[in-house]
Amino acid sequence: MKIMHKTGSVLALAALLALGGCQTMAPANTSNTGAAYPQSNYGAYAGYGVVQSIELVQQGSSGVGAGAVVGGIVGGILGNQVGGGRGNTAATVLGAAGGAYAGHELEKRNQAQANAYKFNIRMQDGSYQSVTQTTIDDIRVGDRVRIDNGVARRY
Repeated sequence: MKIMHKTGSVLALAALLALGGCQTMAPANTSNTGAAYPQSNYGAYAGYGVVQSIELVQQGSSGVGAGAVVGGIVGGILGNQVGGGRGNTAATVLGAAGGAYAGHELEKRNQAQANAYKFNIRMQDGSYQSVTQTTIDDIRVGDRVRIDNGVARRY
C-alpha cells in the first residue's frame, strides 16, 4: 500500500510537470515598441517606415519542452526507487529536477538554431518597431519598407 501511495505522488508530480509544458507561446516575429498603426478586424496591420538597423539573430525555442517534461518524469520515478522516508522524498525531488535539466539540455542541443534577421524600423509617426523574419528580401539600412502582418517588405 505504501508503494502505491509513493507511485501516486510521482504520477501527480509527472502530471504537474506535463501541464507546465502546455503553456502557449506568443509568436516571436514582431514586437511593437511605440504607437501602433490601426488594426483591422482580422488582426492585420500595415505601416510604413525606414530601416534603421539590421541584426543577425539566432532563433531557437524558449520555455520548457518535451525533453524537460519526460526527463523530469523519468528522473522522479528513478529517484523514487532510492532510500526510504525523507531520503526517498529528497531522492525523488532531486531525480525529477536532475532529469528535467538533463532532458532540457539534450533537447536544446538537438534543435537546429536558425538564423533570422531583426529589422529596427523608424515608423512614419516617429515610433520604432522591430520585426524579426527569416528572410532579408534584399532589404538594406535606409530602405523604405511596408510592414504588413508582421513582415517587412521594400516598397
